Amino acid sequence: MTLAFIGGTGLTRIEGLEIRTHHDIKTRFGDPCAPVVEGELNGATVLFLARHGDPHRQLPHQVNYRANMVALEEAGASAIVAVNAVGGIPAAAGDLVVPEQIIDYTWGRDSTLFDDPAEPLVHVDFSWPFDVDLRQRLKSVLSRTELPWRFGGCYAATQGPRLETAAEILRLERDGNDIVGMTGMPEAVLARELEIPYAMLSLVVNPAAGKADREITMAEIEAVLHLGMDGVRRVLAELAAGW
Repeated sequence: MTLAFIGGTGLTRIEGLEIRTHHDIKTRFGDPCAPVVEGELNGATVLFLARHGDPHRQLPHQVNYRANMVALEEAGASAIVAVNAVGGIPAAAGDLVVPEQIIDYTWGRDSTLFDDPAEPLVHVDFSWPFDVDLRQRLKSVLSRTELPWRFGGCYAATQGPRLETAAEILRLERDGNDIVGMTGMPEAVLARELEIPYAMLSLVVNPAAGKADREITMAEIEAVLHLGMDGVRRVLAELAAGW
């Protein structure tokens, strides 16, 4: 079984990953945003894909999610942990969150692998979008660290690339969301269609709109992103070691 990681904003590469090869995979949905990197991390063979490209160049609504996920499948991924930078609704900046649920507010994205009229129509169950065992493995690793973390909650997937208004965040909060990002869907459902266990590790880099008593600067976000992704890398390395 080969564990795969998807890196988002702030994680286009994993330090400590001894790269063995790059898989340049062409899929029926086009090219993935970056080659799938295969290497060794903490003694385990892992795969890594930079969701937005390396260097980062694809906006959330421009990412070829279908090609990315199919490329990981063809490279041999048997489980996927996706890293996301998100805003906190009640979650606080610096928290690592392993969400349990997701609500999709995106539109116009290619959200299924089964849209070929020549192929059978397929509906997948998505009641519980994230793999239970993979989430528990993340929880076990996080519990052995001093990092701030939250287990559970709901991820709101918004369209982007703009950030949300304060009124939109109030709506998301009323809907029961704890964090907000732009890349969770359709990535999560495509993994389900491919029958690959999938979980998220989300880093809260800023309070969502209207949740702070002052304007949040990009410098503050980048500082949290830099420190937080160091913790993310530690968690991924520890997860790989126990794989």
